[in-house]
Amino acid sequence: MFKPSSHVEPVEVLIQPEQRRRRSVEEKLAVVRETFEPGASVSGVARRHQVNANQVFAWRKLYQDGSLSAVSAGEQVVPASDLVEATKQIRELQRLLGKKTMEVEILREAVEYGRAKN
Repeated sequence: MFKPSSHVEPVEVLIQPEQRRRRSVEEKLAVVRETFEPGASVSGVARRHQVNANQVFAWRKLYQDGSLSAVSAGEQVVPASDLVEATKQIRELQRLLGKKTMEVEILREAVEYGRAKN
């Protein structure tokens, strides 16, 4: 059976959901650059900036791939799914262009053949 206890554990009650903080590219770059300083640890830098260490590791990977700085350079960034769809569309249009170019050549030769016969 249930045995009451005199020990009560505190319970944290959240009244409002926590808001995610959106950080600018400059803030992300500053955090990432700080992790590369001698003696700095990713977890220490993350704690100071109140960011999850895994997020800082993800930013570091983007930084090393050149993706994090692309946004700060003012370059347009598109989602990967849009890039895949655009690439498919480009291939299809190139295929159609090749087909139409071939049709034009065939018709041009037919016209020349018809003129030569007359």
